[in-house]
Amino acid sequence: MSSSTVITNIAALVTNDPSLGDHSPLGLVRDAAVVIEGDRVVWTGESSKAPATDNRVDAEGRAVLPGFVDSHSHLLFAGDRTEEFNARMSGRPYSAGGIRTTVAATRAASDAELEAGLTRYLAEALRQGTTTFETKSGYGLTTADESRALRVAARHTDEVTFLGAHIVAPELADDPAAYVDLVTGEMLDACAPHARWIDVFCEQGAFDGDQARAILTAGRARGLHPRIHANQLSYGPGVQLAVELDAASADHCTHLTDADVDALANSRTVATLLPGAEFSTRAQWPDARRLIDAGATVALSTDCNPGSSFTSSVPFCVALAVRDMGMTPDEAVWSATAGGAAALRREDVGRLVPGAYADLTLLDAPSHVHLAYRPGVPLVAGVWRRGVRKV
Repeated sequence: MSSSTVITNIAALVTNDPSLGDHSPLGLVRDAAVVIEGDRVVWTGESSKAPATDNRVDAEGRAVLPGFVDSHSHLLFAGDRTEEFNARMSGRPYSAGGIRTTVAATRAASDAELEAGLTRYLAEALRQGTTTFETKSGYGLTTADESRALRVAARHTDEVTFLGAHIVAPELADDPAAYVDLVTGEMLDACAPHARWIDVFCEQGAFDGDQARAILTAGRARGLHPRIHANQLSYGPGVQLAVELDAASADHCTHLTDADVDALANSRTVATLLPGAEFSTRAQWPDARRLIDAGATVALSTDCNPGSSFTSSVPFCVALAVRDMGMTPDEAVWSATAGGAAALRREDVGRLVPGAYADLTLLDAPSHVHLAYRPGVPLVAGVWRRGVRKV
């Protein structure tokens, strides 16, 4: 029988269960405790009512919240694009190949090199409170390179996404229809066994609405559930397509019509906002306030990738969302935990309730609000994943 542990003397506990505590969406419990048994939460509530346990951890008047759920990242890559970022931030033109630069480096890397990079970024994210993450392929763009990326990813997470449709592979740039045939045929056959999700970059310069529909529909026929890069750089069909196909998430959502907002608000599709991308490209911020006020479900994630958002820090994204996207601190924390879980169609993470995984983040602060109040400060003082303290 597994031992039990109580984390007690918690100043403020975010449960994300509105039936608890202050009955807000965060279900905030003051002077709280959490009991862990094995890899699950078995009790939450006021410290004075906590049951007896084998072990005790004193939170010393600090805040505890669910581990962050990063539902959008691109961690299977080699190389970096420092020069591109430096040029962009310095106002200089830069003509290197963007995603194609990363594709070339990734194809040239060994499996061991790809896995070393992945584990490095995962450890980095864990230190900052991320306990659940999704990651994508998309920097190989050949059958062999996409499938090996997914095999590597599947050793570290259940939330693996096939993104063969990131851009058209350079060698088929003049024949995008042939590349779509490859993605929906041979490449999908090789990749589907290693993934849960299928994604496509639906954008000018990548894949149009008809191509995206063909790719996502083919993936769904092979048992993969859709998610989509939608409406990042311009208005387009991505959000409407996401809702039509019951995609788990439409990601970026920067350029939205009223019809797009209404469609998201009246669907199960989560609007996943990725402020690291806007920060790193000086682009227009997504309007989270507009989405939330309309009733849409919003998630916050890092979009960690070497080109447009090279951050693994969910706390940084929370601070950006509060400062520049119209979110309250409570909304940003909910979106980075329960919202991310919704974007992965998960109920066992992103919440601290009996039956959920014991994924917890202990802050060196009395409140979750400090994530936005003290931006850039390393506030994560402890992390438990599946009941085991990792940090």
